[in-house]
Amino acid sequence: MTGKKNRNIFNALFLAVVFIITIYSVFHNEDLSSIIGYMKNADIKYWFAGVLFVVVFIECESAVIYYMLKGLGENVLFSHCCLYSFIGFFFCLVTPSATGGQPAQLYFMKKDGLPLTVSTMVLVIVTITYKLVLVAIGALVFIFRPAGVMLYIKPVTGWCVLGMLLNVICIAVMFIFVFNPVFAENTAAFIIRAAGRVFKLRNSQKYMDRLVLAMERYKDSASYFASHKLVIWNVFCITTFQRIILFAVTYIVCVSFNTADAGFFTITGLQAMISVAVDMLPLPGGMGITEKLFKEIFTPLCGGNLVLPVMIASRGISYYTQLFISAVMSVIAYFKLIKPAL
Repeated sequence: MTGKKNRNIFNALFLAVVFIITIYSVFHNEDLSSIIGYMKNADIKYWFAGVLFVVVFIECESAVIYYMLKGLGENVLFSHCCLYSFIGFFFCLVTPSATGGQPAQLYFMKKDGLPLTVSTMVLVIVTITYKLVLVAIGALVFIFRPAGVMLYIKPVTGWCVLGMLLNVICIAVMFIFVFNPVFAENTAAFIIRAAGRVFKLRNSQKYMDRLVLAMERYKDSASYFASHKLVIWNVFCITTFQRIILFAVTYIVCVSFNTADAGFFTITGLQAMISVAVDMLPLPGGMGITEKLFKEIFTPLCGGNLVLPVMIASRGISYYTQLFISAVMSVIAYFKLIKPAL
């Protein structure tokens, strides 16, 4: 319990430090009155559409989780799947490399009565697909090399290549765990045995027995997804729409500032490449590096005066609004899904 508390304190402090550094780097030597003036002149009705896009983005994951759990025969409510998604995105946004999302979701799903092995399988596939869509978009950009996108990402190409490489490695490792249950079982058994030796656990055999029972359900889930490729394809299609609609927030914001001359596909593609670059970096929500890459990419497109207001509005909607909504819904999830002891 103490370790978990210390980890939470560390994550909170790390988030605060990164946020302060980001704010300083963004606004240092900038004329705040000019920025506010430009933002007041924007057509903010488009920003409300951007907020709607964020909500749809989150709910797409809810639909994916509900779809897969139902396919595995679990009796689950869609409203609860919505709460799982809000929890996942909140913890992803506040932890380095988005590492806190899935553990938090698993905790709440277990409290809600779902088998841990099934929930784990579903969330791993959600993560694989989420990253796979990003890699697919990046691959399409590098293969077909659309002139507009390639021109603007030229200063940050190295970051994009690094992001692609890290995502491919991550996806490959998760694929092995999902579709090679024997490897997953052997790895889990090794961890239990090692923990038993290090911490002198007397009941390590009890955990091994639990592992054997859990892996039977895990193998059944893996077998289901391996034999139902249409399910994976449908999840991939929903996730593609999910990711594009969040990237489109930047286009909506550019329209509000009348700086969308490059067109929907170019602006959305540029935002996608920023996500490719920062997705696997050990920063909460890609904070700091996202702002840096945004300014480098979008300054030629928006102009030196408007790039910062555009970035503030875009980032404010796609990250900070998402963070606020997810935080509120996570509190609701706590009271809704975790049954208080009687």
